[in-house]
Amino acid sequence: MMAPPSSVPDSAQTRAGESNLDATRLQEILEIARHTPGPRVVLTGAGISAESGIPTFRGAEGYWQVGSRNYQPSELATLRAFTEMPAEIWAWYLYRRAVCRAALPNDGHRALAELEATLGDRFLLITQNVDGLHLRAGNSQDRTYQIHGNLDFTRCSAGCHIGVDPLPDELSAWRKDQALDAASRELLHCPHCGAWLRPHVLWFDECYDEVRYRFESSLSAAESCGILLIVGTSGATNLPMQVAARVAERGAPLIVVDPEPSPFTDMAEASPAGCFAQGLAGEWVPQICAELANKPVNPS
Repeated sequence: MMAPPSSVPDSAQTRAGESNLDATRLQEILEIARHTPGPRVVLTGAGISAESGIPTFRGAEGYWQVGSRNYQPSELATLRAFTEMPAEIWAWYLYRRAVCRAALPNDGHRALAELEATLGDRFLLITQNVDGLHLRAGNSQDRTYQIHGNLDFTRCSAGCHIGVDPLPDELSAWRKDQALDAASRELLHCPHCGAWLRPHVLWFDECYDEVRYRFESSLSAAESCGILLIVGTSGATNLPMQVAARVAERGAPLIVVDPEPSPFTDMAEASPAGCFAQGLAGEWVPQICAELANKPVNPS
C-alpha cells in the first residue's frame, strides 16, 4: 500500500507538492479503485513518448514538413494528401518511423508493461501513439488497443484485404528528405492487387472503426473499468474524450498524469473519485502502477 501522509517518501511528497496534489488524495483514489471491480484501463498519448525523445504530434517540433513546405497535421496526415502525393507522404512517414524506432521505451512504458504482466486480463491499454513503444516495452497486442494505428504496419490502400502487414525491413533506416527510389516503391505496393500500401494509421479525414482501431471495444472498456489512468494526452481527439467522459459520468476512479492541465484534468478534478497528478509520466506512472499491482479488487 501507499504510505500514509506522514511517511510518504520524500520524492513522492515533492512531486505532490509540485503538482499541487495532496498526497492523501491519490491514496484515496487508489483505495477506491481497490474496491471497484473491472479492468484497470490506461489511456496514453504523445506525452509519454515525448520522454523518450519523440516530439509530440502537434507540437512545434512535430515532423510536418514535405520538401521545402511546412504543413499543419490536418493538411498532411490525410487520405486526400496520400491520394495526391503517395510517394512524398510515404517518405515522410518512413523518416518519422525511423525516428520512432531509434527511441527507447522509458520508465513509464516499462511500468505499464510490468503492470500488465502482473494483472493479466485485468489490464487494458488504450494508446493514441503510433510509435510502437508500448509493444516494444512488453505490452501485448491483445491487451493494447492502438486506436490510431502503428507505424510499423501497412495495409492495402485499395482495401483488397482487411489485414495489416509489417513494414518491410528494407525500409527501416530512412533519412530525412530521402525520396523513394524504384525498389522502395515496389516494396510499398500491395502484393495482392498492386495498389499502393498505406501506413496503418488513422488520418484526420478518416473515422474510427472497430476492426482496425477498436472503437467499440474502447468505449466498452470505459463502461466497465475499475479505474482509468490517463497519461500524457491533451484531449484533442474524439475517442479518448469519449472514453474519459464515460468513466467520469460513472464516477469511477480517474487519475490524470500530465505536465499541463487539459480537458481531462477538468474531468478528474470535477469527479468525486478523480485527481490530477501534474508532472512527467516517468515520475508518476511507476509509482501509480506499483500501487495498482498491489491493490487487487476486494472479493467482498
